[in-house]
Amino acid sequence: MRIYDTLRRDKVAFEPLDPNHVRFYVCGPTVYDDPHIGNARPIVVFDVLYRLLQRLYPAEDGKKVTYVRNITDVDDKINARAAETGEPIAEITARTTRRFHEDVAALGALPPDEEPRATNHIPEMLALIEALIAKGHAYEADDHVLFDVPSMADYGKLSRHSRDELIAGARVEVAPYKQDPADFVLWKPSSDDLPGWDSPWGRGRPGWHLECSAMSSKYLGLDFDIHGGGQDLIFPHHENEIAQSRSAHPEAGFAKYWMHNGYLVVEGEKMSKSLGNFYTVADLLREFPGEAIRLALLKTHYRQPLDFTKGGLAEAKQELDRFYGALRDVAGVVPGENSADAVAEALADDLNSPLAIAGLHEALGALNKAGADEAAGPKGELLAGGALLGLLQQDPEDWFRWSPAGTVDLGETEIEALIEQRNAAREGKDFADADRIRDELAEKGIVLEDKAGGTIWRRG
Repeated sequence: MRIYDTLRRDKVAFEPLDPNHVRFYVCGPTVYDDPHIGNARPIVVFDVLYRLLQRLYPAEDGKKVTYVRNITDVDDKINARAAETGEPIAEITARTTRRFHEDVAALGALPPDEEPRATNHIPEMLALIEALIAKGHAYEADDHVLFDVPSMADYGKLSRHSRDELIAGARVEVAPYKQDPADFVLWKPSSDDLPGWDSPWGRGRPGWHLECSAMSSKYLGLDFDIHGGGQDLIFPHHENEIAQSRSAHPEAGFAKYWMHNGYLVVEGEKMSKSLGNFYTVADLLREFPGEAIRLALLKTHYRQPLDFTKGGLAEAKQELDRFYGALRDVAGVVPGENSADAVAEALADDLNSPLAIAGLHEALGALNKAGADEAAGPKGELLAGGALLGLLQQDPEDWFRWSPAGTVDLGETEIEALIEQRNAAREGKDFADADRIRDELAEKGIVLEDKAGGTIWRRG
């Protein structure tokens, strides 16, 4: 496998620290609101990475992959939302965490091996701060503890920003108690109405960057293979994670490789509620199947900018209709064993999902050309390749019975009864009545297909 390493700015061969145990960490959600489509892109991208790594380092060969994705449940954004709405913080984080899990499941994402929550790891964070202070990389000032950025000679290596850019882009308050404008908060004081924990520096709460450093080392060790996230996290979040972790533990290297997915815009514009293009995953799931959203996200290479549109979603739905239509036609054929080498090779080249999807289309073409006695091989290839991408794992009948939320649907019993009436009309050569029934069903979004074995239907 070859991946693009942000730190080295190059595509490099992936060589795990332990050839029998691959470990990677991805920054998860801050649970103050429903996930939007921008949040969904890294979930899907790194889910594909997880699936590929499980194939390359299979458990049946005594190997192991550990995927950690955290939940940030203590953060100033959460506090601000509670102040704005009056809803208790615990209720906000519980509700939004539940919705996050529902949404990512609908997108076909596998659960990570570990999903640590920040509030459960305060002792590890306090220990990390103490180690930084002891080594001269952090200091206490005005009830805060801050990381001393000038104490790390190669700070900024990941983002490659100039010092002025580092200060301007730090997105932190330039406070009078800082020794240097670029210094960032490790621990901050909490008033009685905010979440807080006792510490040697008073009651307070952790800085965001500190949380991921503590949780990644807890579950993956001081050195692990891959750290992933969105491109927007390169600076300051990932830069500061490196600074904390390597300064506290200079004997360790922290993450060996860094992977970042590109930015996402919606309908050609930066996503904004004022522009009407702010799409939550939940909103989109009312209009489109989760698998169509997943396919739309994967049709662009993960490192490239992605313009996410509802038109693109409709095209992804139609594309999946063709795949599932072919699978439904061979529903009685037992799929042959297949390694899906074409899809795997594409993904092993820096997660080239567009090329992998092209491999699925090649398998689809072979399946469509195959006779009944030749369909097992291409069917197996299509399903195995789909599994690597998290696609085509549903029963085709279930796929074609999906309908958008809020539509007034005919029930399956009603549809089947109308099809029987149409069949009877055709047998009686009353073609006008048969056409009337077909048109009536079509008006209600039901598409009929007359096959050799009988009439099948799907929701259009």
